Amino acid sequence: MPSLNRLIFIAAAIGVAIGWLLGLMPEDAGLRSGVLYGSTLVGAVFIGLLKMILIPLVFTSIVVGVASLQAHHQVHRVWIATLLFFMLTSALAMLVALVAANIFRPGAGMSLTMFADAMAGFEARQMTMPEFFQHFLTGLFKNPFEAFTNGDILSVLMFAIFVGVALVAGGQRYETILQLMQELLDMLLRIIGWIMWLAPLGIMALLIRLVAEQDVALLISMLGFVVLIFATTVFHGAVVLPGLLYAVTRRSPLWFFRGSREALITAFATSSSSATLPISLRCAEENLGVPRRVAGFVIPMGATVNMDGTALYEAAAALFVANLIGVELTLVEQLVVFMTAMIASSGAPGIPSAGMVTMVMVLQAVGLPAEAIAILLPIDRLLDTVRTAVNVEGDIIGSLVVQKLADDGADYQGA
Repeated sequence: MPSLNRLIFIAAAIGVAIGWLLGLMPEDAGLRSGVLYGSTLVGAVFIGLLKMILIPLVFTSIVVGVASLQAHHQVHRVWIATLLFFMLTSALAMLVALVAANIFRPGAGMSLTMFADAMAGFEARQMTMPEFFQHFLTGLFKNPFEAFTNGDILSVLMFAIFVGVALVAGGQRYETILQLMQELLDMLLRIIGWIMWLAPLGIMALLIRLVAEQDVALLISMLGFVVLIFATTVFHGAVVLPGLLYAVTRRSPLWFFRGSREALITAFATSSSSATLPISLRCAEENLGVPRRVAGFVIPMGATVNMDGTALYEAAAALFVANLIGVELTLVEQLVVFMTAMIASSGAPGIPSAGMVTMVMVLQAVGLPAEAIAILLPIDRLLDTVRTAVNVEGDIIGSLVVQKLADDGADYQGA
């Protein structure tokens, strides 16, 4: 019996192949419609199972993680190391995007008039920077029952942090509650193990539909931009992030990719770092040996605020739109794009195409037409696959780096 890891990899390859064959068929072909319908059902069940487990998993993993870190006196080191690592990787991702976009100038020679029909019927959701900050900050603190019901991960995360700190502050008085949370987390991880046996079918179904429904003519017309995004995102995921991992932990990139393959393929297929979070935690703890107290804090935090692939995409897309309308952005304006994309990507929810909402703010920051994101919408679902995989990769690598830094800090203090 092949390993689950291998089954997922084989299923992903089969899904791409079947999707490509269906894409060659006429849209009204009965076989195409039947396979796409079946794929939609299987994919929806798989995503539904992951979403079912998501909120209770985020809450319990953060509560147990914070409580364990507090008890080990590591919470400050882990918190600071996590934020610094996420800021560094997001900055490096956008630097890669801006350098590549200035060298290759995607969109130069094209014109917005080519996309007049797409822009005419599109109304962008406008949000200024002050409105964004207000929305982001007020979204941190909500009625926890409302947050649980609506699946608001950021609010659940903040409430869980308070509960974790309170459990440690209460000491023996709240020991029973902490033990209950630990047992609940163990139970949820067992359920995730069951769900993972459906992962090969779910991933295959999602990739069949993704590949089959792509508009090839549109992809060809925007080939330069699509290739640039794929190339820069893959460079960040295959060179920059593994390079940081090796520099800090001396762990081989091949060792990392073998241990995280389930999560990366699932992220590629679902285009959702939130939906992939249960599998990311499983890979980090079981395959890569990250302690639960670290993985349970860093990875849910990363799935909420660490979006390297999204930041890279938004920075490159802003320069692409500028080239389309013949505007030369100055160095200062590009730095504005840099900072705005970093802030906007941190507030983007971990759901498919969430970056398109914050993309409007990035364009507005330098006076570019927000309606231009209508050009990006048809290709966004395809590009979302690879950037989500890099988002998830950054979260898992972050847990390994933070673990190393926290352990070294503990050793140093102990010495």
